[in-house]
Amino acid sequence: SESLKEHVEMFMMFASLKLEGGVKVEELPVVNEFPEVFPEEISDVPPKREVEFTIDLVPGAGPISMAPYRMSALELNELKKQLEELLEKQFIRPSVSPWGAPVLLVKKKDGSMRLC
Repeated sequence: SESLKEHVEMFMMFASLKLEGGVKVEELPVVNEFPEVFPEEISDVPPKREVEFTIDLVPGAGPISMAPYRMSALELNELKKQLEELLEKQFIRPSVSPWGAPVLLVKKKDGSMRLC
């Protein structure tokens, strides 16, 4: 931005807020006062970056694929739900790559599951 080019002193802050009691983000005064700072939808997935990273393979190395971990019916339903949401938001896309690694779900303090 222009401020950075002019060597203006700036401060950046990352804050996290856990809302309880049915309070919605859009009801917070700071969100209403500075709507341009807050995204419409908040995601746990990192945003698009300016730099694309690649993994350079060792010449002659073959694909590695591991079998999926066993999951309960409840975990499989949660996995399907989270994958559908990520596909819908276009954070992921279908793949037919011979490379593959299993995923697992970890229970968070609030009882919900995190895809790892």
